Parts: sequence; C-alpha cells; structure tokens
Amino acid sequence: MVFEALEEAQGEASQVRGGMYWHAGPASSPQNQYLVRTTPAGVETSLGPRAPETEAIYERFTQRKRESTERVAGLKAALEQNQRMNRALRVGRVDPLVVALLGRLASTHLSPHFRVIGTHALYAYETAAGVRLDPDTLATRDIDLLWDTRKRILFSTPLARVDSSMLGVLKKVDSSFRIRKSQKYTAVNKDGFEVGIIRRERTDDDPHPIKLSDDDEDFWVVQARRANLLLDSPGFSAVIVASNGTMARMNTVHPADLCHLQTLAGQPDRTRSPQAAAGCAAGGCGAGAVGGVFAAGLMPNWLVALFGIARAAMKNIVNDDCSGFRSVHHLANETHGVCFNLKRYPACIASKIPRWGELA
Repeated sequence: MVFEALEEAQGEASQVRGGMYWHAGPASSPQNQYLVRTTPAGVETSLGPRAPETEAIYERFTQRKRESTERVAGLKAALEQNQRMNRALRVGRVDPLVVALLGRLASTHLSPHFRVIGTHALYAYETAAGVRLDPDTLATRDIDLLWDTRKRILFSTPLARVDSSMLGVLKKVDSSFRIRKSQKYTAVNKDGFEVGIIRRERTDDDPHPIKLSDDDEDFWVVQARRANLLLDSPGFSAVIVASNGTMARMNTVHPADLCHLQTLAGQPDRTRSPQAAAGCAAGGCGAGAVGGVFAAGLMPNWLVALFGIARAAMKNIVNDDCSGFRSVHHLANETHGVCFNLKRYPACIASKIPRWGELA
C-alpha cells in the first residue's frame, strides 16, 4: 500500500534530517577542515577532521539523503494519485476533519501518545475487516483521544517543537477550535465537532490535575474509569480513508477489547461527564448508537461478525483468504456467542480463532 510505503520512507528520511558540511579550519590553517553534522534545530556537532574516514561518512550520508528525498517525493506523488482515485470511487466515508486531525498528530510525532476510542475507532475495525458498518452506528460528532500519562515527559518534547499547546496543534487543522468553558477536556469548532482528551485514573506518581501544556488555553485532561485497561491492552492500527479521498493512520485498541464494553456499559456511573466511567471513555458512546446497544446488554450481529473477520479466519467457516465468507449475516449466525460470555471468551478465542497476526 502506497500510504504504508510512504510511512516507512518518511521514517527512513528522519534518520538523515539536517545536513553535513565541511567547516574551514582557523585562519592560520584554513585547509584543516572539519566535518560538521547539523540538525533541523540548528545544533552542530563536529565529527572530526577531514580524513578518509570522515569523507566516507559524508559520502554515505549525502547519498542516503538524496535517495531518501527522491523516494519520499515519488511516494507522495503516488499517494496524491491514490487519493484522487479514492475520491472518484467513493472509497472512504470518514469525516475529512478526523483524517486531517490524525494526519496532524502523525506529522508532529504526537500520535504515539494517543489512542482513538469511541465510535470513530469502528472505522479502523471495518477497514481491517473489509466490511462496511451501518452508517447510523458510526454517526457521531465527536472524537475521543486517550492520552497515555505514562509518557507525559516524552510527550512534552515533540509538543514544544511544533506548538505551545495541544489546542494549537488542533488549530493548525481548524482555527475555530476553542476549549469549552464547561468541559476543559473538550475542544469544539465552529461546526460543533468536538475533540475530547481523557486519561487513566490517577495512579502511582501521576500528577492530578493534568494540563497538556503551560499555555493559558489548553486541555485539562479528565480521568476515566478503567481507562488503564485500554492503555494496557494490545494496540491496533489501520489506515482509514476520508470522503474526500485523504488517508491517515488511526491508532486505537484491539477490537477484542470491545467485548469489555458489555461489562462496562452495565455500570451505574456510565455517563458522559468528567466523572464518566470508562465505558464511554473506552469507546462505545459516540452519539449513543453503540453505547445504547451495549447498555441494553446486547451484542449486535455486526460486531460479532466483525470479530470473526477482523481478528481471525474462523475454522471451517472462513478460509485464510476469506473465500469462505458469504455475508456478514452468515458469519454472525455462525459465530454468535463468541463474545457473549466474557468468562468463556479467552478459551473460545484460543480454540476457535487464531491470533490476528497469524493471518498474514
């Protein structure tokens, strides 16, 4: 996939950021040159006097940088073509604002510190599964981001490099974002789209309360019950496509952890407030469509089917190449009950469903 190839190329390009040059020696002996390595921030480091070894270092660096630049440029051009094709074929249906926000987090190297939870995470699951969920199930005007407090020191470094606040990062995508006075953990734009940032409950040496930066107007991250379970759970990511054809990688939790919503939704404090239980925080509420299903104690067929495809090839039902898949309803009927009994869930998965990584 071109998008993933570009991600890899950009990762390689980051290793040759900055430059190298030969610095002239002192006035008394200008011919005594030194090789200097520069960073994008302007920091310079001497790598030693000019010699066969440093000349070899210089040649390798310039060649890698040249090849990397050409590769990234070519893949960007190919990606633009793919995005136009996505738009023409109506491949995607994610709100372009969501894709732009995720793209901004990725370009600023902030995405490793967040996981998308809530209704929008379903876009990643349906992409990986190769199915399309009911649009009503995906209807929402907010996105929730789970911030990893364990990496809070590491988070401050890339944030300081790109902006003075997390709100400033969002404003680079849509300048109308403002922090809500009544919900300091939520920013809303002129169209009413909200971005909420939550965290795990205070534990160990976690400070409380936590503000994402020292800027006067920035997010005060709200605690969510059981959010620590989502931080500790396996990660899951997929490339999602917007209705305008643009693409971004969404980092979220493994779809198997959606099973926990059945338990979390039954808790009496499941509300969307600063004291919200992790049911909403963990991903079910959105506009209420998914949360309502789980709150009623029901496991919808589309979710059971999604587990069957996205996480595994069901033995004797769907082959490794998915050739046995006939329809969502067929697989839902065949796998009904896989996630109903949480106590039986691990054994059921172990006996019937291979791990996701085994499919490749």
